[in-house]
Amino acid sequence: MPGSKSRLAGFLPYRMSITSNAVSGHIAGDYGECFGLKIPEWRIMAILGDTGALTQRDLVRATLMDKVAVNRACKALDDRGLLQRNPNAADGRSHHLELTTAGHAMYEQIWPRAFAAYERIFAALTPHEIQTLRNLLDKLGQSVRQIEDATAPRRKR
Repeated sequence: MPGSKSRLAGFLPYRMSITSNAVSGHIAGDYGECFGLKIPEWRIMAILGDTGALTQRDLVRATLMDKVAVNRACKALDDRGLLQRNPNAADGRSHHLELTTAGHAMYEQIWPRAFAAYERIFAALTPHEIQTLRNLLDKLGQSVRQIEDATAPRRKR
């Protein structure tokens, strides 16, 4: 799309999505081949490896993936023995999901590879540009949350 005069070429949400998909896809190429994981499965593993046990609802919020994608990823990880479900004493309708010993071992193998791929990709930016990008992404995320919070009551009617 470089040099294109289409409306999409200047539409930042589209450009952000394409760039995000390219970065995720590049990183996923490595762990997908070696470990047989899809992007949603790795996202679930990465969150659980970083935070510990969460409910499926927590994972939906943390990843911003829809609940069907989270459910499928969790089921695939559970079927492979990488994730376990424990009863949630606070809510009998949900479970706490966490990585098994095998899941933690795989996470510990993948994380350095994913981080190395991130470093290769982001080497194109200076440390200052990386910090600026982080700040801008935080600002945009906060803006979306504020807009959603302001419009949530109207959407429920």
